[in-house]
Amino acid sequence: MKNRALKIIKYAILNVFLIIQLMPLVWLFLFSLKDNNQIFNRPAFSLPAPFVFENYTRVFQNLKIHIYLFNSVIVTVMTMLVTLLFATMAAYACTRMRFKYGKALIMVFLAGIMIPVHASLLPLFILFKNIGILNTRWSLIIPYTAFALPVALFIMTGFLKTLPVELEEAACIDGCNIYQVFFRVILPLLKIPLSTIAIFTFINAWNELMFALTFTTEAGMKTLPVAVMSFQGIYMTDWGPIGAAMLVATAPTFLIYLFLSEQMQKGMLAGAVKG
Repeated sequence: MKNRALKIIKYAILNVFLIIQLMPLVWLFLFSLKDNNQIFNRPAFSLPAPFVFENYTRVFQNLKIHIYLFNSVIVTVMTMLVTLLFATMAAYACTRMRFKYGKALIMVFLAGIMIPVHASLLPLFILFKNIGILNTRWSLIIPYTAFALPVALFIMTGFLKTLPVELEEAACIDGCNIYQVFFRVILPLLKIPLSTIAIFTFINAWNELMFALTFTTEAGMKTLPVAVMSFQGIYMTDWGPIGAAMLVATAPTFLIYLFLSEQMQKGMLAGAVKG
């Protein structure tokens, strides 16, 4: 009886936290279906009356959010792919291959975690201007990847240390070279840390604003967060379409985390206990 009561209390507390976490999303959904009169003159969680579905039509037709959505998808996907490839190969080389400065090299990579992101804003702007890649997607993919790599390497090295070396030794005895060992034996075992790194990289790249605001000034190169911010008018703002744009920008992050959250938890715990 006591255990049942504790279980009820535990689930009640968890449900309260669930409601608290979902409230901003519910508010944003209702907000996106209202006009300015309903937003300012009615309670925040009141149902729209009437439902203003034209907000979404305006976002895609007049504000052309699909262009910014496409830019965000390209930048985010490229950042994820490059980060996963470089982090996996670098972590494997530093943890499995024995060379003189292997440990020092991994420490240099991990030192990037301590570098403030915005401290590099001005140097990167000058560098990208000199080499001519401002207002291109590469001006976002490169710094996003650079700042995602330290955390990705930290997660990947922790997981690789838990894998038995005997797997690679057996593959080498069967005639595999180093590339076959990596791609055929090791890579299929890295689904959990790869999922974790992909989620973190996606969230950071998708929601990043400062680099995107500084390095992309042309309308055709702006990403979704910059576009949503630019929708605000100087003298008057129609908040309904802005709410619709914010919901469109939030939905991919929410869905990816919803379906891959279990993999992310496993990835964070991987390597914490070795044995």
